[in-house]
Amino acid sequence: MSVTLNRSLIGLALLAALAAGCSSSSSSTPPTQSSSPAAHSSIPQGNGGDHDGDNNGGPSDGDGNH
Repeated sequence: MSVTLNRSLIGLALLAALAAGCSSSSSSTPPTQSSSPAAHSSIPQGNGGDHDGDNNGGPSDGDGNH
């Protein structure tokens, strides 16, 4: 065999091996997405607290209950 034929056969074998490696399927699963629960806030929402004006953006009434 000639040197150029040997190089061609080696190149062809490497190309075939590369193509076979690229077409193989992966058995890994995609990462799962988990949602963490919302953080608890100590700030009353939706007219929380003692239900007076300072819970809805008004000036403090001084009772300390927000």
